[in-house]
Amino acid sequence: MPSPTPARRSRRTLLRATATAAVAASLLAVPLPGAFAAPSTGAVIAEVYGGGGNSGATLKNDFIELANPSGAAFGLTGYSVQYLPGSPSASSQWGVTALSGSVAPGGRYLVAEGAGAGGTADLPAADASGNLALSATAGTVALVNGTAALSCKTAADCAADPRIVDLVGFGTAVVREGSPVTGASNTASVARGAALADTDDNAKDLTAGDPTPTNSKGETTGGGPTTPPTTPPGTPGDLRVHDIQGTTRVSPKNGQTVTNVPGVVTGVRAYGTKGFWIQDPNPDADPATSEGVFVYTGSAAPTVKVGDSVLVTGKVSEYYPNSSGGSQSVTELTGPTTAVLSSGNPVPAPVVLNGADIPAAYAPDAAGGSIDGLPLDPAKYALDLYESLEGMNVQVADVPVVQATDTYNELWVDALATDPRTARGGVVYLGYDQPNNGRIMIQSLPPLTEVPFPVANVGDRLTGATTGPLDYNQFGGYTIAANTLGAVEDNGLKPEVAQQGKKNELTIGTYNVENLDPSDGPAKFAQLAKGIVTNLASPDIVALEEIQDDNGAVNDGTVDASTTVRTFIDAIKAAGGPAYDWRSIDPVDGQDGGEPGGNIRQVFLFNPERVSFTDIPGGSSTTAVDVTGKKNKTRLTASPGRIDPGNEAWTSSRKPLVGQFEFKGKPVFVIANHFNSKGGDQGIDSRFQAPTRSSEVQRVKQATVEQAFVAKLLKADPKARIVSLGDFNDYQFSPALQTLTKDGVLRDLVNELPANERYSYVYQGNSQVLDHILVSPALKPKKTHYDVVHINSEFAAQASDHDPQVVRIKP
Repeated sequence: MPSPTPARRSRRTLLRATATAAVAASLLAVPLPGAFAAPSTGAVIAEVYGGGGNSGATLKNDFIELANPSGAAFGLTGYSVQYLPGSPSASSQWGVTALSGSVAPGGRYLVAEGAGAGGTADLPAADASGNLALSATAGTVALVNGTAALSCKTAADCAADPRIVDLVGFGTAVVREGSPVTGASNTASVARGAALADTDDNAKDLTAGDPTPTNSKGETTGGGPTTPPTTPPGTPGDLRVHDIQGTTRVSPKNGQTVTNVPGVVTGVRAYGTKGFWIQDPNPDADPATSEGVFVYTGSAAPTVKVGDSVLVTGKVSEYYPNSSGGSQSVTELTGPTTAVLSSGNPVPAPVVLNGADIPAAYAPDAAGGSIDGLPLDPAKYALDLYESLEGMNVQVADVPVVQATDTYNELWVDALATDPRTARGGVVYLGYDQPNNGRIMIQSLPPLTEVPFPVANVGDRLTGATTGPLDYNQFGGYTIAANTLGAVEDNGLKPEVAQQGKKNELTIGTYNVENLDPSDGPAKFAQLAKGIVTNLASPDIVALEEIQDDNGAVNDGTVDASTTVRTFIDAIKAAGGPAYDWRSIDPVDGQDGGEPGGNIRQVFLFNPERVSFTDIPGGSSTTAVDVTGKKNKTRLTASPGRIDPGNEAWTSSRKPLVGQFEFKGKPVFVIANHFNSKGGDQGIDSRFQAPTRSSEVQRVKQATVEQAFVAKLLKADPKARIVSLGDFNDYQFSPALQTLTKDGVLRDLVNELPANERYSYVYQGNSQVLDHILVSPALKPKKTHYDVVHINSEFAAQASDHDPQVVRIKP
């Protein structure tokens, strides 16, 4: 997969709005020496609250919150948070809460601590729990690399302990960095600012304010007292939407309560993420400040309607829909009180998105850091343009569909005429520096039972106007939440059919069948079988990826997949295909990644009337295949076998399956692959620019291992006919594929297609390459005819999310 695949459409929750209230009490007149160490570059202590359950408190529990301002995940296994009283005695000891998991890039991590007798609100689901009883007014909290209790009780001694990653002293704490932060109380926490700055001076880096605990999912519970508005009801307050949005991605009013903000309702979402958008019909003159904002109503359906003129009082919050993927934030008003002044008002005219207005540059380069604090330049960067329109009424008109309607009633269009087109009407992704700026997702605002969402394929056209507020979606970036939808103009796209191989040609295909198991039912098996028989023309050999064990995602230790494979072979025969035989190796339970309990693996199907499989005993899930012999006597030590399955490159990932076949008396070595997914990578629209592709590290390791095996096979026989194919989960220009083809041991056939035909998968509106067929030097270009057979990725109706491929090899 090209990106993480968390459970879709879970109930949306809010990200913590960092408190920005002023420090409530002055610093000590004679500051004590503080503990100084190198400022933290990974996780930091973001917020500390010790008033849980105390008199006047809303929250029942104390908590410690961590945050990760960096662009890479920070692992917490083996770490702990620890607490020491503000004025420790000789008998005082550090209390310890052990941690596990990790803090995502830009993410949060909530540690629930001891509960008091009072309070009315629970914390959001904690990422770790302990029973530390923190003081509400004075104490020290440390993030520690280790779980053994610290022994230091002075600032100097703690500064010298290399296990301490970060430390916060509050109130009159003796142990702190620089001066302690003041103002903590039964109703106030101490928290870092939105930038999470760490200068190793607690008084400078943190301030007191309403407690806002936030977990790794972005769920939060505000624990501060509610301040009644001072502005009379029905009278607009001093702030307008553009004041709240500001000129950067993070609101200058983040964490503050704003009163009677005026606007006209432009869109209402009464299901899923409930809330509504308002827009000020009287904009300012600054193109960087948006005039629209989302009002989040939580579990309650909004009672307003489009055209209502309203005044909204609420707390400003920055919500990160996918913090682990480094998403942009959405500025929101939360916990709202709404007054409707009048109804039936005209909605502000939409901003029309078209190629003339979308900048050629995509995003500013922050050398991997966050662009949250950079001033928006909507005339220079596409991401800045979209952010400057966040929440505003926008429109696209007469635009091509570049990703088909999916099961969540979403599709993608392209508003930029200069984005490179595929041969069939999509937008082709040709490099990390070519993200294709005009891609926009379309969703629907009205309940889908009232307004059916259009079903469209790539190459169709969305005619007329599609209009609605510009949102930001967890799984797709900037999105028009459409009040009005254009009509689909059918371009008549048809599934492709590969050319039938000649009798003297060897045909080899690959197909990711997307977690296939018997519970998928006859219809999926039949559709996939049709793809093999009709569209691929029944290749002599087929490498399948994502074949699950016989009971699918039931996690009970089952690893055998013979029922899954036999069911598929029977479906192929029923579709008019050959009686395929098959070979595979069962994985070790739970060791190859994929859906838990599914035990996906690669499988060879082969037509015994056309090719023979050379069975060589000795292959197993944990035994490494090797090469023996020289020249035309070169053989595998096991067939089927797995390439170096014990190598750490294959941790939680599929191990390559290699088989030795014979066609017309000559051996052919085939390697079926399924490299690790792109899970954990930051998206191309990440707030971290350039985004980090963390999963790439493992794929490069995997490519290195396989390239060495192929090189060994070619050293034994330079004329060996080798075909390596499958789902490599990476692009033709990626470091992994460059590593795999290093020294010319393999040639990536996708590079021999015209540039506008290089794709096997469509993601976020980009048609891109994830699946490949590579061949050894003996299979020269004049001997190979390669085809990506587009039958899934461009269509609303799919048997798999990948397109299959086939190569015809001439003698």
